Amino acid sequence: MTGAKRKKRSVLWGKLHTPHREDIKQWCKRRLPILEWAPQYNLKENLLPDTVSGIMLAVQQVAQGLSFAMLSSVHPVFGLYGSLFPAIIYAIFGMGRHVATGTFALTSLISANAVERLVPQSSRNLTTQSNSSVLGLSEFELQRIGVAAAVSFLGGVIQLVMFVLQLGSATFLLTEPVISAMTTGAATHVVTSQVKYLLGIKMPYISGPLGFFYIYAYVFENIKSVQLEALLLSLLSIIVLVLVKELNEQFKRKIKVVLPVDLVLIIAASFACYCTNMENTYGLEVVGHIPNGIPPPRAPPMNILSAVLTEAFGVALVGYVASLALAQGSAKKFKYSVDDNQEFLAHGLSNVIPSFLFCIPSAAAMGRTAGLYSTGAKTQVACLISCIFVLIVIYAIGPLLYWLPMCVLASIIVVGLKGMLIQFRDLKKYWNVDKIDWGIWISTYIFTICFAANVGLLFGVICTIAIVLGRFPRAKTLSITDMKEMELKVKTEMHDSTENWPPSKRTNVKVFPGSLKTGSNVRSLSVTPRRMPEGVTPCLVVQSRACQETSQQIKIISINNPLVFLNAKKFSADLMKIILKESDSSQPLDDVSKCEQNTLLSSLSNGNCNEEASQPCSSEKCSLVLNCSGLTFFDYTGVSTLVELYLDCKSRSVDVFLANCTASLIKAMTYYGDLDTEKPIFFDSVPAAISIIQSNKNLSKASDHSEV
Repeated sequence: MTGAKRKKRSVLWGKLHTPHREDIKQWCKRRLPILEWAPQYNLKENLLPDTVSGIMLAVQQVAQGLSFAMLSSVHPVFGLYGSLFPAIIYAIFGMGRHVATGTFALTSLISANAVERLVPQSSRNLTTQSNSSVLGLSEFELQRIGVAAAVSFLGGVIQLVMFVLQLGSATFLLTEPVISAMTTGAATHVVTSQVKYLLGIKMPYISGPLGFFYIYAYVFENIKSVQLEALLLSLLSIIVLVLVKELNEQFKRKIKVVLPVDLVLIIAASFACYCTNMENTYGLEVVGHIPNGIPPPRAPPMNILSAVLTEAFGVALVGYVASLALAQGSAKKFKYSVDDNQEFLAHGLSNVIPSFLFCIPSAAAMGRTAGLYSTGAKTQVACLISCIFVLIVIYAIGPLLYWLPMCVLASIIVVGLKGMLIQFRDLKKYWNVDKIDWGIWISTYIFTICFAANVGLLFGVICTIAIVLGRFPRAKTLSITDMKEMELKVKTEMHDSTENWPPSKRTNVKVFPGSLKTGSNVRSLSVTPRRMPEGVTPCLVVQSRACQETSQQIKIISINNPLVFLNAKKFSADLMKIILKESDSSQPLDDVSKCEQNTLLSSLSNGNCNEEASQPCSSEKCSLVLNCSGLTFFDYTGVSTLVELYLDCKSRSVDVFLANCTASLIKAMTYYGDLDTEKPIFFDSVPAAISIIQSNKNLSKASDHSEV
């Protein structure tokens, strides 16, 4: 008997642990998103816009690759490699279809700290290049790219560890104000690091705490050494870049292909510098020799990993946060989903594998991603096409960029950060929506410019959590303990609100303490307590008429918790489940559960607990009333969640009304989102909202009869 049981148990164990072919296929699609969208790629509709976007993206990749390599304190050619290999890997493993991965200003600035610390400029070898050097580069340049590659390798390993630990689910801690302040502060650091090239000043590398202020102090002390030619060329380049990009943005709907001003400026500046010999005549600093080809793979130096641990954590966190924000923004814009944890895998591999190919740390950049939006890219094919043109530059065009002035590259970096720098405008929005988030933005920005991007990010997250935890104990939640008192209150309010209706349209209000037990010819108001997800409590469901007469259903849901970044994502998911869930008429249910499911989550029934009641109506028109009396406080994330839910429901033809809102919530939502101003959506009470819904329905019926 024991042997038979053991044999049966082993068979069951084998069935549980034997992977099926379908399971393996689904796992591969989940971990290799390219297998999901590539087989469905429409060549006729998508290839042309992806090709145009890829060409425009290649121009940005080349310009920013050269610029961010200099920002990372390595030779410019390594920026071209960083624009090639990470983009290919992310196209295979990443889920953001409109995200352009490659060199990134913030990660380059962080890795520059390690490069300048371990291989300072003072150790530069001035001897002739040895025959064993890669691509004719000096050992000094190879030592520097070795440090940057080590930062990229270790940062990618940290991201892969986070993927294994499933830390993508913890990204809800990264609120929009914190990310905005961190990226704006880091962009300010990047602009500051380019001041020496913009002004043509020779200055030592300055970093560390308060390094931001030391740089400007040095500049003002040596203001007389500003190179006038570099300053004028920088100003001219910035004016041309900003002006042409603004014109491209204004007329992008009228012109099919925007002007690649970065490429035009690089060619024009290089040609002018070559013709006038600015390097020797005016002492203008130029890019210098850029070798052709790609060197054979080489492992980054593992003996310095412990020395670059701090920078690697900064690259892993800052790069992932900035990239995830862009991926989520593109997913929201183009209606697809992004797995936060899968992005850890994609960016981890995009840093680990290219580190063996002389690449600096990579991430997604806002300017390149916005470029994909404006040029109409459809998929990651645009990024793969851009890689072809970057490869052409590496093997054929690179040496022609010898005469490119460094001040022009610095101007391209500064203008490319415009999207991050204009986030200062968000301060007004945060002030009007939630002043605490405004304070978090300011403090995070100050910490970022005083210390570093990773320090500012960590401070912002800790500060946000501490403030929310401090507000929760003082929060009041809506708790209805006396059901009879609530029923009497609702009955009285509904009676008062229906007295103004025409006699033929008045509702016969009946309140029942249990589940729905009404006749089919009366309208009813049911108060049915039932267990729902945390923070989303349905308190009332109003059924206007029988299913045969109307297709109107009103769902009333009470919010009984504060709505902040800690629970906003779950609140949104739970609420959408309630809205979208359909009743399963084939499932065997008892009378009470049948009525509850049909009343709250399904099509409108006539109130009877029978098989016909559980059948969905053919043309259902749903209205959703959110009772916000229990929403005692909120933050910017909570307001944005409510507004996005409103807009999402509106696109699904679901009318949303909010009752018992505080004045601060109404002001915040009105300021944040483009709400419907033609009809009111905020009401003093739930019965008032129901009264408006009923009146709108009656007016709609009257107009239909008049048309007939």
